Amino acid sequence: MADSIVIGSGPNGLACGIRLAKEGCSVTIYE
Repeated sequence: MADSIVIGSGPNGLACGIRLAKEGCSVTIYE
């Protein structure tokens, strides 16, 4: 199970996912 779920894979959603992943969270991004 992911630590974080990001809804929307636009520039801001991807930036958020990258930042969370760099902090060690597992991330799922949905369009």
